[in-house]
Amino acid sequence: MNVNQHTPMASPYGQPQPGYGQPNYAPLDGGYPASYAPYNGPASAYQPGVPPQGSARGPPTSAPPPVSAPQQYNQYSHSPADMQNGPPPMTQAPPRPAGSQPYGLGGGQPSYPQHYAPPPTMQQVTNQMGGMQLTSGPPTPAGLGYAPPHSSQPPISTSYQSAPQPSFTQAPPPASSAPTQPPPPNAPAASQQYYRGPPPPPQPPFNSALPPTSQQQFLSSAPPPPSQQTFPPSFSSSIPPPSCAPAPPVSQSQQPFSTPQPHFSSAPPPVSQPGFPSGPPPPAQGSFPPQPTPSSSQPGSVPPPGPPPTSVTSGQYPTPIQHQQQPPDSQPSPYHSGPPPPRFQMPPTVNHLPPGPQSPPGPQGPLQQPPSPQTGYPPQQNGAFGQTRSPQAGYPGPYPVQPNYGAPAPAPAPAAPAQKRLDPDAIPSPIQVIEDDKAKTNEPFVTGVRGQAPPLVTTSFHVRDQGNASPRFVRCTAYNMPCTADMAKQSQVPLAAVIKPLATLPPDENPPYMVDHGEGGPIRCNRCKAYMCPYMQFIEGGRRFQCSFCNCVTDVPPHYFQHLDHTGKRVDCYDRPELSLGSYEFLATVDYCKNNKLPQPPAFIFLIDVSYNAVKSGMVSIVCHELKSLLDHLPRENPEVDSVVRVGFVTYNKVLHFYNVKASLAQPQMLVVSDVSDMFVPLLDGFLVNVNESRQVIESLLDQIPEMFADTRETETVFGPVIQAGLEALKAADCAGKLFVFHTSLPIAEAPGKLKNREDKKLIGTDKEKSLFQPQVGFYNNLAKECVAQGCCVDLFLFPNQYVDVATLGVVPVSTGGSVYKYTYFQAQTDQERFLNDLRRDLQKHVGFDAVMRVRTSTGIRATDFFGSFYMSNTTDVELAGLDCDKAITVEFKHDDKLSEETGALMQCAVLYTSCSGQRRLRIHNMAVNCCSQLADLYRNCETDTIINYFSKYAFRGVLSNPTKAVRDTLVNQCAQILACYRKNCASPSSAGQLILPECMKLLPVYLNCVLKSDVLLPGADVSLDDRAYLKQLISCMDVADTHVFFYPRLLPVMKLESGSLPVAVRNSEERLSKGGVYLMETGLHLFLWVGASVQQELLLNLFGTPSFSQIDSSMINLPVLDNPFSQRLREIIDSFRAQRSRYMKLVVVKQEDRTELIFRHFLVEDKSASGGASYVDFLCHMHKEIRQLLS
Repeated sequence: MNVNQHTPMASPYGQPQPGYGQPNYAPLDGGYPASYAPYNGPASAYQPGVPPQGSARGPPTSAPPPVSAPQQYNQYSHSPADMQNGPPPMTQAPPRPAGSQPYGLGGGQPSYPQHYAPPPTMQQVTNQMGGMQLTSGPPTPAGLGYAPPHSSQPPISTSYQSAPQPSFTQAPPPASSAPTQPPPPNAPAASQQYYRGPPPPPQPPFNSALPPTSQQQFLSSAPPPPSQQTFPPSFSSSIPPPSCAPAPPVSQSQQPFSTPQPHFSSAPPPVSQPGFPSGPPPPAQGSFPPQPTPSSSQPGSVPPPGPPPTSVTSGQYPTPIQHQQQPPDSQPSPYHSGPPPPRFQMPPTVNHLPPGPQSPPGPQGPLQQPPSPQTGYPPQQNGAFGQTRSPQAGYPGPYPVQPNYGAPAPAPAPAAPAQKRLDPDAIPSPIQVIEDDKAKTNEPFVTGVRGQAPPLVTTSFHVRDQGNASPRFVRCTAYNMPCTADMAKQSQVPLAAVIKPLATLPPDENPPYMVDHGEGGPIRCNRCKAYMCPYMQFIEGGRRFQCSFCNCVTDVPPHYFQHLDHTGKRVDCYDRPELSLGSYEFLATVDYCKNNKLPQPPAFIFLIDVSYNAVKSGMVSIVCHELKSLLDHLPRENPEVDSVVRVGFVTYNKVLHFYNVKASLAQPQMLVVSDVSDMFVPLLDGFLVNVNESRQVIESLLDQIPEMFADTRETETVFGPVIQAGLEALKAADCAGKLFVFHTSLPIAEAPGKLKNREDKKLIGTDKEKSLFQPQVGFYNNLAKECVAQGCCVDLFLFPNQYVDVATLGVVPVSTGGSVYKYTYFQAQTDQERFLNDLRRDLQKHVGFDAVMRVRTSTGIRATDFFGSFYMSNTTDVELAGLDCDKAITVEFKHDDKLSEETGALMQCAVLYTSCSGQRRLRIHNMAVNCCSQLADLYRNCETDTIINYFSKYAFRGVLSNPTKAVRDTLVNQCAQILACYRKNCASPSSAGQLILPECMKLLPVYLNCVLKSDVLLPGADVSLDDRAYLKQLISCMDVADTHVFFYPRLLPVMKLESGSLPVAVRNSEERLSKGGVYLMETGLHLFLWVGASVQQELLLNLFGTPSFSQIDSSMINLPVLDNPFSQRLREIIDSFRAQRSRYMKLVVVKQEDRTELIFRHFLVEDKSASGGASYVDFLCHMHKEIRQLLS
């Protein structure tokens, strides 16, 4: 969005909140005097047409390319010209992606009025623009501002503007805004939106004294105290002050959020600057005119030691931050947690920098202007760092209703030099954080230390279990729990654990040991029933033990007695897994079985839709052909022994066909049940059989099914009776099991569970939108309850060509611990490989049946909420008809008493399940965390990836009962409260203009922005309701590694590959792509291979076997197998990525400026999204504004 662009969207975050700056990102320190940040003086130097300097991207064009133009490359956010196709050159600051550029849209783009504050009239805008300078001068004194998005970018939904506090408090921009928002002209209207995550922020310098927080201080106009570390000018210059970042455009149709909060003030006022090219050119390095430096701020200042390490991004946001007209220079330097490296140095007179500790802050007024006269500098643009600007002519004074950002009233500022926009390299970078974590992880992770945070999920590490569960089984949001409920409430950090009870371990780690205590069963506490674990204290010479969960004393059974050593430990402690390990299994006795009898081995029933669509698409013949070989790979405990799982087959359309495949038959027999309103199984003997015994009959049946239904004309299907049939068959066999349902269309035939098409685009973005995520009828909820009681898990494979109501059809799979797989517009040629790989893995993976999970905790906390694929009939037991190795359950904890720092907090997850061999088992995972009475300790030991997993599940469940806008607002509000609490209680005092982030949470804004922009919460116009319901269900049972790559995809440059190591990833932004490069992107559901238009012939020959870019076949789904090391290595990497994920990722080759690039661009999550989601830079400004508002 440009500075001048009026965003049409409603402000995503709601109305302005009191205390917040106005819609624009106001300077952080002082308030904007004007309702939009004033531009300091006319900026005659604003040169609309300056070409951006930087890497190879072409000069910005003033008008966006026509929508139809082939180059959608920048569709999402930049005008093609703005896009820098290569990584920004190191010497020059790379130009900011268009999305963040403040300048006016290219002529072709409509300007979107921003709804933050009353939109300025065109005249005002024009006047204002007239005063802006485009020249590449040093950043303005305004301070680090976030630059407004590029004009070419689609407007961001206003949601980011003010943080409203609707029912859900702040939430991400309303999903609805997206649709209403017009796509930027250069973006194709319906760009396909995929899930993308927010870009990670760069790491700021760090105050050693603080908890490890990244003190990212974006300064507002007020300079930070000298002691505070601020980023060097370059940083600040690159970061436009919050005010400068334009608020994401709000789609006009969207209403601003109703929250009382002020609009995004950090965003600069949308001005429509008609004449500017979509993005001003990035200033050349060093070309900025000298700016008066605030006396205190020196570019190189370093923060003084202080509270927990914080990333300080310190750019001062002078009060009003003006939009930077120039594209932000992206400095190559990554965000450092330490003092920022000096960037290209601005002239000493940089007032936009926060005063460094080195120079004492001079007496600075609200403007923080250094004494040096400003004469001669071009006027400051909106969105730079530096001093606050005075109100501009034509703009009203401070934003209405908005207090100045706590800065003194701004004095009129002399013309300031043109500002640069917020430098994306100066904000915390996810890639830098990921690489730093890999670099420091070289030893095995030993779990014996209480409260020790594990390496990130992106780091490869070896785990040694010494008393706490491996992070592959359990990850916590905080490894230091607050001692009191008040402290937890004050910090707003969610206290949760993501538990993956049956997680697959790498080959070099031992699976949990099995413990058999004989007929007596596992040793447990008499009162709370916790299982024996390393935390139990043996007393009285080993004859009794005290439970560490409830403190009750229990007698040790005679057969379990053992003497204690001099330290009070049992002498056999290390011989018993339950006394020395965090994870282990007990063999359960008959007391733990249903009806007190040992379970039968489970059964698998295959139910295949044979309606016209299913047969025509090729699905029926593919399934039948594959099952012949797959039945040899049914799950088994011992690979040497045949599986004991029995199988059965049903086909259906409007009626159901059961098959008798008894071994004694020469040919299979079909029995048809046409009364679907009262489903029953017409045969008992011969329906569920052992594969080896009945192999010939089964193969004959699978050969005949495609032929029998080849000429069918039946288009209608049923669905409810199909699941009822499988359930009745399992009941008759008295066993648990799994149904594999292959289904194609909305079940409209007369039968229980009949559905109607209720897809209504007009409801998107309204209060009634939530009804679309709720089941259409209550039938399936009741059916799910019956399935869980029987241990009947349902896996649903959907092959829809139109709306099938995934929200309703998915109720049974989700409630029974099953999975939903969706292959829209299934085509045998292109989708067969993905479907068959998913089916093979689903059939063979480690799974438990008829499972019950309970989480016990030590006194002081208790598990209060659960997220995942399961059913709960009471408040404590999580019931899962099936639990496989890919399913995770997120558990939230709340205080019910005080915790003690000495004892810490304990949790024990116990899962009772039936193995695929029919054995009843208990899997136990124990976790001990520290407790703290100081907020700084809490913020020192959190895990952002786990917090995002919790937030995404919380938000996606929230859409069932709240408008998406309210959900987004709630998320934004909670995130702002977390960071504001840190700033207020843990960070060393500094200017309000600085954005200070805890070191371990410095990526919280970028990742949260990805959640807010996801298709569930902010869908693009082409995202169907079924897609959103599918994603919502999929994410509900993801573990931390899956949600991480889903929201922030991995983007690898693959121009140079070495065996044994992967190239370092690059950030998810279009400006990081080079025309001469090839990049592999992994989202967890998709793999994209993006090929630049200027790739060298040699690389194309090695990769595709063709020397010409135009000859690359973009429809290929696998790379050609070529005999050269480069091709072999890239195929190995793709195979290894696929092996790490639970779903097969189809490869999509994306040629630069091809239409598939729209889909690819959807995952460049640091840029603005076509649906109106803010860019990382803009969202960071918005968060800064929200934090300041809370603090004021």
